[in-house]
Amino acid sequence: MPRLGFAAAGRWGCRLLVLLLLLLLVPGPGGASEITFELPDNAKQCFYEDITQGTKCTLEFQVITGGHYDVDCRLEDPDGNVLYKEMKKQYDSFTFTASKNGTYKFCFSNEFSTFTHKTVYFDFQVGEDPPLFPSENRVSALTQMESACVSIHEALKSVIDYQTHFRLREAQGRSRAEDLNTRVAYWSVGEALILLVVSIGQVFLLKSFFSDKRTTTTRVGS
Repeated sequence: MPRLGFAAAGRWGCRLLVLLLLLLLVPGPGGASEITFELPDNAKQCFYEDITQGTKCTLEFQVITGGHYDVDCRLEDPDGNVLYKEMKKQYDSFTFTASKNGTYKFCFSNEFSTFTHKTVYFDFQVGEDPPLFPSENRVSALTQMESACVSIHEALKSVIDYQTHFRLREAQGRSRAEDLNTRVAYWSVGEALILLVVSIGQVFLLKSFFSDKRTTTTRVGS
């Protein structure tokens, strides 16, 4: 009996391992777009997405590097109506439900900047994730193994989201540190030049104090 119990547990563990491997191979939502791009100064970049009516969408963006880490964002429906508009935002998230079929447009603008390039990250999610198992949409309850796989799948999605945010924060912090390091280097070079000029000036000033002043005399003959 104990051997049979161990064999059953081993078979259950093998099945769970296979399901976990298949879980890792399940693709993400088909309508998800996650892009990091360069936005030059005085430039505007637009993206387009075909969305069906009633689909729930989420737009999330963040400026990683450049200037004051801000950008203009604008979202329009197929008729040109503005659904979302923000000026000079560092990061934000906006969720909406498509009211009609068509191509939706969202743009990022750096036109207010004259010489600073920006690096922008955005994640545009369209629709909900497909069910992991076909039985999720049924009235019948999931098995213990299926429930465990669904829980692990949700936990893995949360881990991926946290990793993405931490990578963005790390990239932003590294950019700030490099910018600060550059400013400190320039300030140090400027201080060194000022000290050199002041030192040379002091040398010449002291030299002028101790230099011999020759006096000339003239004889007046009668």
